[in-house]
Amino acid sequence: MGVDPQTFRTVLGQWPTGVAVVTTTAGDDWHGMTASSFSSVSLDPPLVLVCLARGIYTHTLVERSGVFAVSFLGKDQAAIGHRFAGREPGDRFAGDPWAAAPTGAPVLEAALGWLDCRVAHAYPGGDHTIFVGEVTAARVPRRTAPLLFHSRAWGQLADPLPDTVDIADTGLAAALHRRLRAHGSAPSRVSPAEAARLLASVRGAGVRLRTPPPAGLAPGGPVPEGSVLVEDEAQLALVPADAGVVVEVVDGPCAPDLVQAARLRGLAAVGRVPDAFRADRHAAVLAAIDRFAAAGCTEIALDEGPSAASPLRVREVLQDAVARTRPLTPRVRLRESRGLGLVNALTAMKSGVRHFDVTLGGVDGGLCAEDVLFLAAQLEVATPIDRAALAAASADLEAIWGAALPGRAHRVAS
Repeated sequence: MGVDPQTFRTVLGQWPTGVAVVTTTAGDDWHGMTASSFSSVSLDPPLVLVCLARGIYTHTLVERSGVFAVSFLGKDQAAIGHRFAGREPGDRFAGDPWAAAPTGAPVLEAALGWLDCRVAHAYPGGDHTIFVGEVTAARVPRRTAPLLFHSRAWGQLADPLPDTVDIADTGLAAALHRRLRAHGSAPSRVSPAEAARLLASVRGAGVRLRTPPPAGLAPGGPVPEGSVLVEDEAQLALVPADAGVVVEVVDGPCAPDLVQAARLRGLAAVGRVPDAFRADRHAAVLAAIDRFAAAGCTEIALDEGPSAASPLRVREVLQDAVARTRPLTPRVRLRESRGLGLVNALTAMKSGVRHFDVTLGGVDGGLCAEDVLFLAAQLEVATPIDRAALAAASADLEAIWGAALPGRAHRVAS
């Protein structure tokens, strides 16, 4: 006994696919339709297939012209998919940038990727025809999360949590340095011995520390450990070659040159993008990511900046950023503001981020190191950091600081 069509469609709807627009040409006219029945076939020669119902106009034109193109849609292009699915009246090609590919078939210029094909084979497939196309041209115009089709609905990628979460402390050493230089008596000041003990404890927990200039970059001074922020080539020259130090470079006109100079000295480089989650900087942030990636950064870090970002904004930026930095994953530095810090951290984890820049105790307004690790533990996400050792260091810092720290997780961990 055969499967009834409704059950068949329902079961197939449980298989998630991407969403694409299949287009073709008929003389000077273009035509296209939304399709999810697309698959790659062969790498050599490059072959793909689309399955088109025999009764539709697109099938007739592909059969007649012998060409078709496939444009993959991104998460923000559902409206295009709806239009080409016939759910909206009017010209399907209006309002979006389309261009003729070499075969003459139109491709979406803002697609995640497009393929231009000539029909190599056509096979009967029930009420459909399986058109196998040889790919003659291909391009990836932009990178962002894809549009997905599942259970007759369009959505975005599922959000699995990362396997592990790691942290680096980019604020504690600078905060201690300011206390060392502070005027007045205890408890406003920190002694050199106390600062050294705290920094050693954090390193011992497995956390990379940023050494602040000028202590970390003084002529004839000690070799910096962990990471160091470098602003120009003169400061970079003070970092010994092949020293195992991570050089951090803030985005700017000379940033790509500094990254490349660091690589020539055998140093890993982190490109830092400031105010990464500000709404009016979206295009600038993506451009900075592209520059740092082209320069060969080991990591690309996105800093929240002084204005608190909403989880929706963090999600929007990271969906584009994660796609552009692959195979690297970006790291983020978030602020604690009215309880949004950990919400944004969870949003970042669910967006593919597994590296966070934090500060012990959250003493500089940045996200608290212990709180991020506590969140990871509650989510059953592993970490290479010794949480107990870091909690002890946090308790030590609170005693030295003479006031309650913004972070509270060290009490839970204790």
